[in-house]
Amino acid sequence: MNVLIVYAHPEPRSLNGSLKDFAVDHLQSKGHQVQVSDLYQMGWKATIDANDAPGLESSSRFDPALESQRVFAAGIQPPDIEAEQARLLWADAVIFQFPLWWFSMPAIMKGWIERVYACGFAYGVGEHSDHHWGDRYGEGTLAGKRAMLTVTMGGWESHYSERGVNGALNDVLFPIQHGILFYPGLRLSEIL
Repeated sequence: MNVLIVYAHPEPRSLNGSLKDFAVDHLQSKGHQVQVSDLYQMGWKATIDANDAPGLESSSRFDPALESQRVFAAGIQPPDIEAEQARLLWADAVIFQFPLWWFSMPAIMKGWIERVYACGFAYGVGEHSDHHWGDRYGEGTLAGKRAMLTVTMGGWESHYSERGVNGALNDVLFPIQHGILFYPGLRLSEIL
């Protein structure tokens, strides 16, 4: 199996770094091919902006969705975006490894999603009609690929229970699981 690990933590010696290293070693020992997108080590550009839209007229208004669709269709995306899209297409499974900061993923990982999930690649695909609004939620470009979240967080286990102060873990992670992973077609692994 081909596994892509998208990893976001600024400290390689952190618990997240150790979990990422363990996953790589374990998967490779079982014969899987592994690639890692270490976003901090890569110096990943976390903001989507007009620099991601080659050929945009300087007098034109920048619309992220329309411009990502235009440059994807024209084959003129920035090389860093194309490389990460190729990794997603290569992968049979994707592991997102990150600490939960402010009830979400680190900004650098959210920026990876915003730039790599171009319109025409991860969404805005398939039939758009009065009866069907594109391939999404289990359909789409990434359909058939598996996804897993490996998330660290602070607090006690009881904080993430049904009646805990932070709410149930499934509720906390729902926007990521449903809106970021399942929307373009990724099939989620269960929370352990």
